[in-house]
Amino acid sequence: MEKHIMGENGISYTLGEDGLYYPNLYLPEETEYPIGKYGMLRKTYLQEHRKGLYLELVLAGKLNKHLHQINEECNQMMDRLVEQMQERQGVTEELKMQDQMAWVGRMNNIRACAEEVILKKIVYR
Repeated sequence: MEKHIMGENGISYTLGEDGLYYPNLYLPEETEYPIGKYGMLRKTYLQEHRKGLYLELVLAGKLNKHLHQINEECNQMMDRLVEQMQERQGVTEELKMQDQMAWVGRMNNIRACAEEVILKKIVYR
């Protein structure tokens, strides 16, 4: 038996130790992107709840790019939402100088609310 053969479908096969031929399949090369907090949350969500989409992205070599885009989109939306909520709630630098603890409390609340929106609308969709 030959060690390597070419199938009729154009796929090459290699003879295994058990006497069966296995296709020589490789995942496409994927560009490495930095993936932050929201990208990692998205990856976990896809693995646990959207397995088909996760496998599709892995097999197409697009998972890292997708996770990077999600992370960038979330960070940009977080910045916008925090800024808008600060304006609407009157959280200013003046408040920060007058009462730091009140400012910190309001900012923590704003960030938590903004993150909740981001997770619901982008990461877990």
